[in-house]
This record gives sequence, structure tokens and C-alpha cells, in this order.
Amino acid sequence: MATGKSCSRWFASVMALLMVVSLSGCFDKEGDQRKAFIDFLQNTVMRGGEHLPTLTADQKKQFGPLVTDYAILYGYSQQVNQAMDEGLRPVVDSVNAIRVPENYMTQRDPLRQANGSLGVLSQQLQNAKMQADTAHAGLKQADDLKPVFDQAYEKVVTRPAEALQPLIPAAQILTQQLVQVGDFVAQQGNQVGFAANGIQFPTSQQASQYNSLIGPLAAQHQAFTQAWNAAVNATK
Repeated sequence: MATGKSCSRWFASVMALLMVVSLSGCFDKEGDQRKAFIDFLQNTVMRGGEHLPTLTADQKKQFGPLVTDYAILYGYSQQVNQAMDEGLRPVVDSVNAIRVPENYMTQRDPLRQANGSLGVLSQQLQNAKMQADTAHAGLKQADDLKPVFDQAYEKVVTRPAEALQPLIPAAQILTQQLVQVGDFVAQQGNQVGFAANGIQFPTSQQASQYNSLIGPLAAQHQAFTQAWNAAVNATK
């Protein structure tokens, strides 16, 4: 016959065992979440592509609280994609549309608009980078996850941010110069003529002014193109 004391010891042993099993299950769940997230980072995020995917409901369930870690990468990536698609690609399209001197006039309004928005865009990207850096620095990640996440952060945040630094100033310089050329041509009114994909002025002074305005364009266009290609490659 069992005594009350031995029953108490048996109950305590059972409860201790249940607590160990319960805690082990919790730790296993966290390990599974990290494993799933690490696999996602290595096989999806690090493999490239211009746009990071939105997490599915199943992935959110698999990653658990690590969804907030991914939000750091995804949020900055969205900012960069928007900057490239809405702020900088229009510059590329307008520049590519200039094939003959007359196009300087037809493209000056979209280029002027683009130039005006580039300063705001630059500040928005700087703020987004600061927010991402702050959030990244505040993460408490396990030893198996941290190096993988840091690699993903380098790819998604650090490299694109570095590539965008020279791109926006190059875009500002080029668009401003192109607008000046377009304004000058427009100011000549009927005095200017277009023929055989060229431009004609009635005086040598006007021609000299025009040549001085278009003189820097080749180097400015080259600088912008190189910076654009570098940014595109950095966001792949």
C-alpha cells in the first residue's frame, strides 16, 4: 500500500518529466522555425531576383516570430524597388527617348519633374537604410541563424544602398543639364531649325551656347549609365 509521501514523490517526478517534455517541445519548435527560415534565406533570398517574395500564410506559420526578422529585409527591398521603378527608371526612359536635338524640348518636362523628385527620393532611401540598420542591430538571433541572416542583409540592404549612393547624384546632374539644353532650345523659338536629325541656329553665338550646354552630356550620361547598371546588378 502506497503512503501519501511516496504518492507525492511519484506525482512530483511525473510533473518534472512532463515539464521537461513540454520545454523540449518548445525548444524543438524554435529550432524548426529557425531551420525553415535559414533554408528560406539560403534558397530564396540569397539566390537573387529583383523582388523579394511576400511570405505565404504557410511560411508565416513555419517561421513564427522570425517573420519580423524577414520584415526588415522585405521592407527595405520594397523601398529600393519603388525607388528604381518610380524614381529612376523614368529618367532612363526619358534619356533614351532623346535621339535627335528636338527631343531635348519634348523630354524637358518629364526630366524636370524627375529631377525635382530625386532629392526627396534620396532622403527617403537614407531614412529607410537607417531604420533597417537600427532594426538589424537590435536583433537577438541564435548562432545558427545570425551568420546566414547577416549574409542576406548584406545582399538585400547593404550592397543596394552602396550602389544607390552614386546613382541619385548622377541622375540629378544629368537631368538638370538635359533640362537646361531643352530650355535653351525652346527659348530660341522660331529662330532654331531642325533638319537631318540636326539643329541649326541663325548666329554663331547661339550655336556656341548650345555646344557649351551639350558638351558635358557625354560624360554625364556615361556616369549615370555606369551607376544605373551597378544599382541594377546590386538589386538582383
